[in-house]
Amino acid sequence: MTGKTVLIAGATGVVGKAAVEHFKSLGGWTTIALSRRRLDIPDDGSFRHVAVDLRDPEPCRSAVAAMPEVTHLVYAALYEKPGLVEGWRDPEQMATNLAMLRNLLEPLLEKSRSLQHVSLLQGTKAYGIHIHRIAVPARERWPRDPHENFYWLQEDFLRDAAASHGFGTTIFRPQVVFGDVVGVAMNLTPVIGAYAAICREEGLPFSYPGGPAYVLEAVDARLIAKALAWAAVAPTARNETFNITNGDVFVWQNVWPAIAGMLGVEPGPDKPMSMGEFMPAQAAAWDRIVKKHGLRPLSLRDVLGESHHYADFTFAYGAQRRPPPALVSTIKIRQAGFADCIDTEDMFRDLFRSLEAKRILPPVRGS
Repeated sequence: MTGKTVLIAGATGVVGKAAVEHFKSLGGWTTIALSRRRLDIPDDGSFRHVAVDLRDPEPCRSAVAAMPEVTHLVYAALYEKPGLVEGWRDPEQMATNLAMLRNLLEPLLEKSRSLQHVSLLQGTKAYGIHIHRIAVPARERWPRDPHENFYWLQEDFLRDAAASHGFGTTIFRPQVVFGDVVGVAMNLTPVIGAYAAICREEGLPFSYPGGPAYVLEAVDARLIAKALAWAAVAPTARNETFNITNGDVFVWQNVWPAIAGMLGVEPGPDKPMSMGEFMPAQAAAWDRIVKKHGLRPLSLRDVLGESHHYADFTFAYGAQRRPPPALVSTIKIRQAGFADCIDTEDMFRDLFRSLEAKRILPPVRGS
């Protein structure tokens, strides 16, 4: 198949940015990145960036009209409210996320019939992990968990459109996603890295700030990007839903000493505290770190986005008892033909090095 053009919506997000970098590296693809903000990717001519706010339908329509024919859509855009977790069951937030998908997809379909495939991102909130214990491992074939979720609104809209217009779909449900972007809603990499830098600057032990230990899974955004490219053309991925993880499991307390070593700090005894409260209070310390190490002039808020609130949720801060395991089955995607994996500690090492290379985190040696 030739003449493939992929439009990646939400291109400055943790998954979207990884998808842009991966697709533009592949032969045979024209890559269009869509986002409100400028991408933190060198403009080397290998992709085209379109700046638009998906919440506004008319600019979306105008942007689509100016695009070449789009054959594949990766929809990784997301609207979250400040404070993050409180918005996950908010009807207005659900309606906004549905409207954003509609504002993009409807003009694409009205423009032409060239669209062949759409990938949509969900997550383990599809199994109700944010509101109740889930059975282990969570499987894609289960009936929908009976709770309100914008996932279901988007999925129903997308499947109806696919049935009417003849394109294929693939829905991905990643576990906790990690990448090398900053200022987003849910990416713990810069939160952990900035926390370590602040501990080093202030002479504090790098203590694990969460609650009781529990077993969960991670997924590297770069791995998701590979899966998105696979699903775009694989017949076995058409009209399917897949869980996706790195392939191993971890416990925060067990991996914390390795993370400390990667970031050049000394781990301390566990010390439960809210990252949502602690990190914003360290803005002045962060400014000193930026000046001392010649980092990019980003405020702590620019680095964190809303991800420090996500840290509290993912670290089980405030939990009175050990949370149940948060595990999903990845048998289905492997049987369908995608079997890539990465060791989670290697993932952390790669991503911290990337943030250091971008002068977002200070070098491990150099304090």
